[in-house]
Amino acid sequence: MEKPSSATEQDPESSQHHLTVPSGLTQSEFDDLKPVVAEFHTYRVGPGHCSSLLAQRIHAPLETVWKVVRRFDKPQTYKHFIRSCTVKEGFVMSVGCTREVNVISGLPAATSTERLDLLDEERHVTGFSIIGGEHRLRNYRSVTTVHGFERDGRIWTVVLESYVVDVPEGNSEEDTRLFADTVVRLNLQKLASVTEAMARDGDANSQV
Repeated sequence: MEKPSSATEQDPESSQHHLTVPSGLTQSEFDDLKPVVAEFHTYRVGPGHCSSLLAQRIHAPLETVWKVVRRFDKPQTYKHFIRSCTVKEGFVMSVGCTREVNVISGLPAATSTERLDLLDEERHVTGFSIIGGEHRLRNYRSVTTVHGFERDGRIWTVVLESYVVDVPEGNSEEDTRLFADTVVRLNLQKLASVTEAMARDGDANSQV
């Protein structure tokens, strides 16, 4: 039987994302988000795995950002490296559904089969895992949470995205994290530009 860790002992196999403020966030923002990080962005990370947590501040309402993030069937709206995404006829967006993604040339990947693992419309949480395809991201799992802030008359949104993935044979943990972080960061930056433009232009006129 596995021995439980004491209250003062950190589980060495758990990610420690709640201990470090992600780049781009203030300490105050992160303090508000720590319970969410502990609940949704914590992974068991053993040898041969790596994990990371990234954040993006977006000057747009939560509802506008969530409208884009929740669309499991349209990741290409803000994900840079996706050429196309197809779903089965009669697709219903619910946990367990899948999508087939074609990746642009130039990356160490061609296709990816992905499954929706989590979709909480009330708490604005979604997550997916890669379950097949031609790529190097084995056992990749990701969770994205969307959070609205309002202070001093200002409204903005913070998006947190975390992942855990196997380190490919012949690669270091640092190299794997650098590659995955770069992809996620570019996607989050595009999400910000897309949703901020939607907010400026009037969300009602935007097609997602």
